[in-house]
Amino acid sequence: MTKLLSCVLLAATFPVGALSQLSPAVNWAAGSRSAYHVIPNLTYLTANNYEAKLDVYSRADSDAAEPTLIFIHGGGWTGGTKEGSLPALLPWMAMGWNIVNVEYRLARVSPAPAAVEDCLCALRWVAANAEKYHFDVKQLVVTGESAGGHLSLTTGMIPESAGLDRECPGVPLPSVAAIVDWYGITDVNDLLQGPNKKNYAVQWLGSAPDREQIAKRVSPLTYVRPGLPPILMIQGDADPTVPYSHSVRLHEALDRAGDQNQLFTIPGGKHGHFTPEQQIQAFTTIQQFLAKNHIGTAAKMSNGTGAK
Repeated sequence: MTKLLSCVLLAATFPVGALSQLSPAVNWAAGSRSAYHVIPNLTYLTANNYEAKLDVYSRADSDAAEPTLIFIHGGGWTGGTKEGSLPALLPWMAMGWNIVNVEYRLARVSPAPAAVEDCLCALRWVAANAEKYHFDVKQLVVTGESAGGHLSLTTGMIPESAGLDRECPGVPLPSVAAIVDWYGITDVNDLLQGPNKKNYAVQWLGSAPDREQIAKRVSPLTYVRPGLPPILMIQGDADPTVPYSHSVRLHEALDRAGDQNQLFTIPGGKHGHFTPEQQIQAFTTIQQFLAKNHIGTAAKMSNGTGAK
């Protein structure tokens, strides 16, 4: 399975002419055309006259509840699209997961905390529609890159008592089985002023007089406490867009709280755009992390029977 996953990642990097040398990836790609049902642009929330949508990738070979990934795109809360996330979904398809690919209100539509609220509503939508789309609510993993990493953390860490899910009342918010955070922001206030100030964070928070309180309310570090789901953080230590210290501080805080977590550092890594070898190392770490925590298809992956 690791070999197949490596080929899938490399196939996304190599030119088309080189694919003839990567027959396992080609075979998987051809077979995957009939392996998944794709249900695009389902509206999970309407807020501020904006219809927030998601796409469902459901395994066609199973009518049973399957481990399900919730993917949240990046873009500094100001840009990005769920459609641009497809390359990041391919390794999870190779691992045989159902996938929910989520969009949310960007800053130009609604400032913070709208994106956080939306992603919590997407989580609730998954729980409410689990039977219809064969989501295993006991095997939910939430992940994302950059701002999506931040939103994956808030989605998996924020309790219902915080009141950030009131846009979409309904079934109780499910607990996620794990969070995989790719270079996400963990302290939003740190990006509003001082040496780490970032324009994307300033734009997301706007000029509200209480923006510091809002920033704290949407910062993952605010919600560190015992009993959180396992959290894996992946980041390059030369990231110019999100300070590497954000992952380090979250890792240390989770350790103090006694929560299962791991920080996987990519030496010299920037803000994503990792080499194929670094991507393979990261996904090998993800596989090991899931297996260690008995999550999803990890046990099958180890003996090469994870994807069908």
